[in-house]
Amino acid sequence: MIDEINKWFILAERDFISAKKNFKKRIYYVSAFLCQQSIEKALKALYIKKYQKLLKIHDLVKLAKKVGADINILDICAELNPIYIETRYPDVPTSYNKVDLKKLLKDTEKVLIWIKTNL
Repeated sequence: MIDEINKWFILAERDFISAKKNFKKRIYYVSAFLCQQSIEKALKALYIKKYQKLLKIHDLVKLAKKVGADINILDICAELNPIYIETRYPDVPTSYNKVDLKKLLKDTEKVLIWIKTNL
């Protein structure tokens, strides 16, 4: 089980690294998507640790609640939750900019740190 937890968290860290690289290249919608993916994968790692099984959902808020996240983490998850849909479909309008992404990256890092301390 520890191996599976590590695999999910390593993927989360890689997504976050890629989010930062895309931010530097000014590819903001990809950076936003990778922030969402990073948190989702990290939350799944923590869920696996807590329940010894994978929960196959994409809702960050539901995942965060199930692993006992506090209100600050839940608020960040609620902010990032729509990104999963917004960045995947061309008919959903998105307009991410440098300021938005700086905040998303900072918030993503906060969540990842919280998850890592709880793994």
